[in-house]
Amino acid sequence: MAFRNPVDIDALNARARGSMVETLGIVVTEAGDDWLRGTMPVDARTRQPYGLLHGGASVALAETLGSMAGGLCVDMTREAVVGLEINANHLRAVREGTVTGTARALHVGRSTHVWEIRIENEAGKPVCVSRITLAVIPAAA
Repeated sequence: MAFRNPVDIDALNARARGSMVETLGIVVTEAGDDWLRGTMPVDARTRQPYGLLHGGASVALAETLGSMAGGLCVDMTREAVVGLEINANHLRAVREGTVTGTARALHVGRSTHVWEIRIENEAGKPVCVSRITLAVIPAAA
């Protein structure tokens, strides 16, 4: 499985302007033929009141990367992808710095996709592992 077209990282980041993705500081940084990587700061926007990376922020990073990657696998003039289900296991606390997530496909079908997103701290240690199921739907007219 590979993305339909070469990945334009600048275009992906531009599309996120004015959304929660931008608010949380999520930035797509790298892409391969079948994976997408992005970062998110651990700061006042993404920490919970006890000073740790908020689990919801990790899920937001995972859903962002999984959904963007899924969108790269369909003809966006005819189809769109939307999240059906997402889960996350939070493995390690993070208080500061940057976390990096990498989305890789487990299944890319005609009607559903399943993506695994692994989030790591700056030392490369796992922070969260998430899985998202996407539905492929007709694009809005």
